[in-house]
Amino acid sequence: MNPEPVNRIYPMADNFEPLILVFCCKYCPSCSVDLARSAKLQYPHSIKIIKVSCIGAVGTIHILKALENGADGVCLMGCLEENCEYSTGSLRARKRVQYVKKLLGKLSIEQERLEMYNLAAAEAHRFCELVREITETVRTLGPIPR
Repeated sequence: MNPEPVNRIYPMADNFEPLILVFCCKYCPSCSVDLARSAKLQYPHSIKIIKVSCIGAVGTIHILKALENGADGVCLMGCLEENCEYSTGSLRARKRVQYVKKLLGKLSIEQERLEMYNLAAAEAHRFCELVREITETVRTLGPIPR
């Protein structure tokens, strides 16, 4: 039995379409996502959105498991810090992201694979811009060696 050609296991950079997992607060950022969808705004199809009750509920383990289980990048989208439904959710998430970025550096994984943004409810265009930006950044980095 012949082994599968290497280029099928590790696609060439030209063909690499990164999987980006977006943890999205169900309040303001989710409104931006829904607005982008209803307005049929274009954003990468490789974006997978997981709505959470509060971005502060996304733990270190969730981010690391996403990367371990196939995501090439992870993005957290929380409410504006002054508009957080749970007061400190966005602040807690930002501290976790900083911590996980340090862990990624120690694991020789590029820290740019993880980002956090804060969005208001009606920022559909900004949502699309941000997910295009992280997708392009991760595409440039290539797949995580597994």
